[in-house]
Amino acid sequence: MPDILDRARTQVLDGGVGLDEAGVLAVLRLPDEQLPAALQLAHEVRMRWCGPEVEVEGIVSLKTGGCPEDCHFCSQSGLFASPVRSVWLDIPSLVEAARQTAATGATEFCIVAAVRGPDDRLMKQMREGVAAIRAEVDIQVAASLGMLTQAQVDELVEMGVHRYNHNLETCRSYFPNVVTTHSFEERWETLTMVRESGMEVCCGGILGLGETIEQRAEFAAQLAELNPHEVPLNFLNPRPGTPMGDQPVVEPRDALRAIAAFRLAMPRTILRYAGGREITLGDLGTRDGLLGGINAVIVGNYLTTLGRPANEDLALLDELKMPVKALSATL
Repeated sequence: MPDILDRARTQVLDGGVGLDEAGVLAVLRLPDEQLPAALQLAHEVRMRWCGPEVEVEGIVSLKTGGCPEDCHFCSQSGLFASPVRSVWLDIPSLVEAARQTAATGATEFCIVAAVRGPDDRLMKQMREGVAAIRAEVDIQVAASLGMLTQAQVDELVEMGVHRYNHNLETCRSYFPNVVTTHSFEERWETLTMVRESGMEVCCGGILGLGETIEQRAEFAAQLAELNPHEVPLNFLNPRPGTPMGDQPVVEPRDALRAIAAFRLAMPRTILRYAGGREITLGDLGTRDGLLGGINAVIVGNYLTTLGRPANEDLALLDELKMPVKALSATL
């Protein structure tokens, strides 16, 4: 077993202290024959510091498309010739989406909007939507509305939003290659305000944007510094019409190495399967990730791409004897 896994067994598994950037890079560079050992260690770390439960979440887009930002991977940008067009969801549809999400056994429902940050119209719709959901559906509500002001952070707390998602997307050094209409620091500022408000911080990103392995290690270290409650790990699903529409898909073994490395960097964090796992990993790789450090999944479809059917993920969790956190009685 390589030195890095010996070190991780002592430092991370026994001590609960995540690997630093150099350690993460060493895991990302492990040869293929050492990948099973890395995944097994990451699974042991997850079981020791997070337990066997898996958190299940559904997401819905309150406002889809027409975003003014130029995130080069995103088909919701209004600046690219992608097929997604601006659409708003009404409150009854939002409540119904929350109801359907709860019926799968999910405990978390995230309302997402493709915006730079929320305007008065969006905040009003959030107030009405969250109130309607809380009145009719037994599920926790999270939000992802872009960059926030302090007043908007305070308002979301008052509404009862318990977790806020705002992905850094990639490391600080590579960020200008991915987004030019705002900065890494602007995103970091929003995340800092969210943390100080008492809301849980959900922050991850996308692998396969053209970053180097060294930059993946940098990203893991920067996320660990932020210490988010949850890290959604996406793999690029190249979207036609975007600047990254021709990027190659992440190789399955590289994706699994990253899952193990991110778990070893953040032993206590919820590490969530998010977009792109279907095309990057498929069914077999999805299983390997759940046995390699992942302890949360988004079920159903994503914002502009199709996901695995919820019943397939839930059946896999049952087969692996991984209990769903706070399983709904309707399942």
